Amino acid sequence: MLITLDGLFPDAAVHQVVRRQAHPNQRIYLVGGCIRDLLLGHPSHDFDFVVSGDAIHVARQIARELNAAFYVLDDERKTARVIMQKSSGERYYLDFARMRGFQIEQDLKARDFTINAMAIDLLQEDRILDPLNGILDLRKKYLRACRENSFEQDAVRVLRAIRFSLQLEFQIEKQTIDLLRSAVGLLPKCSMERQRDEFFKMLSGRQIHTAIRLIDRVGALDVLIPELKQTKGVRQTTPHTLPVWEHTLETLRWLEELYDLLVFGPEFIKGENLLAGMASLGLGRYRSHLQTHFSTPVHAERSLRGLLFFTALLHDIGKPLTQEEQADGRIRFLNHDHYGAEMAEKIARRFALSNPEIERVTLLVKEHMRVHHLASTSNEVSRRSIYRYFRRLEDSGVDLCLLSLADTLATYGIGIPPARWERELTVCRQLLEAWFEKRAETISPPRLINGDDLMRQFGLKPGPQLGRLLENVREAQAAGQIHTVNEALNLVELLLTDHPLGEGTENHGIEDN
Repeated sequence: MLITLDGLFPDAAVHQVVRRQAHPNQRIYLVGGCIRDLLLGHPSHDFDFVVSGDAIHVARQIARELNAAFYVLDDERKTARVIMQKSSGERYYLDFARMRGFQIEQDLKARDFTINAMAIDLLQEDRILDPLNGILDLRKKYLRACRENSFEQDAVRVLRAIRFSLQLEFQIEKQTIDLLRSAVGLLPKCSMERQRDEFFKMLSGRQIHTAIRLIDRVGALDVLIPELKQTKGVRQTTPHTLPVWEHTLETLRWLEELYDLLVFGPEFIKGENLLAGMASLGLGRYRSHLQTHFSTPVHAERSLRGLLFFTALLHDIGKPLTQEEQADGRIRFLNHDHYGAEMAEKIARRFALSNPEIERVTLLVKEHMRVHHLASTSNEVSRRSIYRYFRRLEDSGVDLCLLSLADTLATYGIGIPPARWERELTVCRQLLEAWFEKRAETISPPRLINGDDLMRQFGLKPGPQLGRLLENVREAQAAGQIHTVNEALNLVELLLTDHPLGEGTENHGIEDN
């Protein structure tokens, strides 16, 4: 098959720089997924190279020429990474590994799936090396393991098989399914970081609820997040229509549909959906804002979208601990959000997420009922409530809006009362409006006074009291109750003389489902 690498790399210089390192005594092969994507007409961001010589030395030289970041992935296995960044800020990666065996065919046969076991010699770029008929499997849309011990060599391939199957819409060969099932027990022998990375790639992809179902069906979910097993069979009463585990899967399904609709556009929704249409009408104006929000990750290696779906998977994990059936037969889960947050934090730490990611997941699980409470009694959210919402959640309050909408639809199903759905949408609209359009007015108003002003005016000393007084002033300002320096000072005087400003009314409701 005649092919060309022109235009394959985001920067044309990459091709030339890498090829200059290749010579008869040091062969460099482009291998794996980027060739698969090239044949399928898909863009690539990850480029894998196999080097017959010193791969780390080659990667270091290439990074130097390209003025790119470089680091060693595994010194023992002689693998290294070069990180390039486009002017748009988007990253792409060049990974270099020492060849396994003495011939490229040996290296390819040791890979995961036949569709990833192809190579192009940079000294002979006019043909594809395909010893395991990966091109034929691509045409047949078949996912087939390279060899019988493929999963025994690397059990993380169990997760990768499910991801590729859904990402490419390929059928997993029956023998390959049998092989991956038998290798699930080997997953704990793989590093948690590698399991995490593969899992988060799945959470950043498509058909996430289906992926979780498949991971569960082959037994891998009990290895990754054994705590979720306790949610199975946990019954719920009205307004819930599903037990906890099925509700969690349904939340993932709705979250993906709402995310695609509100972040990408209505053309990403299949078929007609009145509930989605109402969401698009109510929140579609924030699409560009949401695109910018979700394009800013908490961690460079993982998407904010993936972190949101990880949170959705864990949002009700505290329910089995708090299940309580009352005399009237109603089942309640008081404080499941607080217990769930503690469990989510432990799980996030086990996944070796970064501290900012752990804090975000924990906070969202702990506060996942907040929007429901705001929508429980009224369509209108007070400015004070909006201020307190974002004071607590900051930018993760945007994530919570999407999670709450999905949680609501998963709770009621398509039979949700229109007024209930409209109320939840209206609350989220007010929250997103405040964050994206009125932040300086209702969330972060310019300070009228500072601590020095209070110490000078009232003879106060530095300490916690100053902070509390300033926060009271800021909240009253965000609520629209004060507007000038004199009004701020008068408020402080009232507070100091034990005439506290009214707290205002927050429509937090009392729902605990």
